[in-house]
Parts: sequence; C-alpha cells; structure tokens
Amino acid sequence: MKARLGMSPIAWWNDDLPQLSDDVSLEECLRQSRSAGFTGMELGRRFPSSPDEMLPILRAADVTLCGGWFSGTLTIEGLEENKDRILPMIELFSAVDAPCIVYGEVGRSIQGDQSIPLDRKPVLSDLEMADYARRVTAFGEWCAEQGMPLAYHHHMGAVVQFEPELDAFMRNSGEGISLLLDAGHLAFAGGDPLRAVDSHHARITHVHTKDIRRSVTESLDRSKESFLDAVIKGAFTVPGDGSLDFQAIVQRLADYGYEGWFVVEAEQDPKKAPPLKMAQIGHAELMRVMTAAGYEVVA
Repeated sequence: MKARLGMSPIAWWNDDLPQLSDDVSLEECLRQSRSAGFTGMELGRRFPSSPDEMLPILRAADVTLCGGWFSGTLTIEGLEENKDRILPMIELFSAVDAPCIVYGEVGRSIQGDQSIPLDRKPVLSDLEMADYARRVTAFGEWCAEQGMPLAYHHHMGAVVQFEPELDAFMRNSGEGISLLLDAGHLAFAGGDPLRAVDSHHARITHVHTKDIRRSVTESLDRSKESFLDAVIKGAFTVPGDGSLDFQAIVQRLADYGYEGWFVVEAEQDPKKAPPLKMAQIGHAELMRVMTAAGYEVVA
C-alpha cells in the first residue's frame, strides 16, 4: 500500500487567530515542511491564486498541493451561490493537479467566533440533516463533474461535529461526497476514530492526522469557552506529541486498504510550538506507525 505525507500551513499561519501566526513567507513555510520530510502542503492564505504563480513556487520547493479548505454554506445558502464561489478554486486545483478540495461547513457554525461557547454549536433536526446531506451530495457530484472531488470535513463547532451527527450525515449522503477523517476533531467531540473508520472506511479519501491534548480538551468549560479558546490553550498538536494512538488509527486504515494522503494539521502557538520542530515530530511518528502498518510512503 502506498501513501503520501502532507502538512497544513495552519501551523505557521492561523487565519482565525492572527496572533497564532509565524512571520514567515510561503517559501520558508514550504522549505521547513519539506525539510521535515513532507511532500505535500494544503492551501493557505499566503498562496497565490494563479497556477502560473503557484506552480513554480511548488516546484522550487519540491512540494505538491495536497488539498485545501473551502468554506461551504449549504446550511444557509443554495447550490448556485456555492458553485459560483468554488469554481475558481476548482480551476486552480485542477491546474496544479491537487487531489481534492476539502469541504468545511461554516454556515451556522461557531468555529470561528471566539465569543460563542462550545455548547452552543448548531444542531440540525433529523429532517434538516437529511436535507443538508442530500444537498452536499449534489454539490459534491457537481464538483466531480467539473473535475475536482470534494472530501467532507466534520469539524468542531459545525453542524457535523459529534460522531452520531457524522453517522447521520454519512447515512443520508451519497457516493458523490467522500469523507475526510479528522481523528483530532472527532476525539475532541468525544467520538472514537477507530469506530468511525470501521463505519465509513469505504468513503474515506483524505485523512487529517490531527492529535489532541486530552488534558486541555477535558478541562474546558464548554458552557463558557469557545473552539478558538481551546486552540489558544493548546488543544491540538501533531502525532507523537498528543494523546491519540495513531499506530492503532493508521493500522485500522491500512486494514481497510486506505491509500492516499495523511495530512498533519495542527494549529498551535508557533512561539510555544515551533512549526519546524512540530513538523519533525509529526513526520517521525507517522513514518514509524505507517511503516509498521505496511505503508510505502512515496513522494
């Protein structure tokens, strides 16, 4: 089995929390992640939006664009509005041969608002969830017809956060939308990443290897503290520096024959957790557990 290792630039620059951003260029971010061993990088705010500008930068760093977040609003807006916003991203990602776009729902979400506590996250009724899942499926099918698949990102603070919500979304959606499994977000929400792999392995096409610090997530006052408060406190980190058993998670994915990207996405304070050091720790741990699971990590 073959797999590839990527990172997210959120370790260097945090769009929601500018104070948790390192003052480094795109080129330096890519150089650091590549020196740690990663051959992919997800899209970040300092990337150019033109393939003519982006490709030379990626090639010079010997790095591939391995995905990127799209802020979807299908809970509050229609398909056409989302199609109009994502089309330039599809054109860019197709031009640089990226594997997928990551769909993250921000409509009705509290994930980017530091004033709203975790326990006030939006909740969809059964009928609302079924309708939402059908619309995301239709959107995913349209994106695939344009040449770029979507991978759905369950996320803290959003309408699909808890494991039962993920199960309901997957049950009501179709093959037109695949799943990005994020072990850290699921564990933060009290879910079981191994059970999620068992339940949804057939549709997992992208993996975020985000780790958590349980000492932080379990000490939060969720009636008062927000998702961004948790990030500031250090809820997330890289594999090998947190609480999750990535050897078990990677092995379970291997058992089902998953092949694709494993992306380290761990937003932290770069002053307390230097991104290059964190990248090195995460890469070393992933190489250890992926080798044990029988993966060949390729460039």
